[in-house]
Amino acid sequence: MQELLIGLLFLAALAYLGWRGWKSFARKEAGCAKGCGCATDVKTPSINKSGHLPVN
Repeated sequence: MQELLIGLLFLAALAYLGWRGWKSFARKEAGCAKGCGCATDVKTPSINKSGHLPVN
């Protein structure tokens, strides 16, 4: 019974590592270094020709 439990924990750890590896290599969009995609979601205001941010 103990060997079965250890084997299941080992397989779960391998699956987790495989999932993390897949996420790091199979990115579809560029984002921040963390890979969360937050940099592609946020639109930053651009500075106009006068050097100031636009005021709404």
